[in-house]
Amino acid sequence: MLEIESAIKGLPKEDFWKLAEWFDQVKAKTWDEQMGQDAEAGRLDFLFEEAAASRAAGLSQPWPVKA
Repeated sequence: MLEIESAIKGLPKEDFWKLAEWFDQVKAKTWDEQMGQDAEAGRLDFLFEEAAASRAAGLSQPWPVKA
């Protein structure tokens, strides 16, 4: 890990920012894939249940909230 950190610190600024952008894209793709797997497996169902209960109790508002 120290070798990677050292290599990154030694990059020219332009290359550093290209790497940072690439890394952000990889993180976003990984996040999206994990969310999809979790949703497919039903691990996010509790969120829908909470939203339905909130709506049934009259605790939610339309979104976006109109002023």
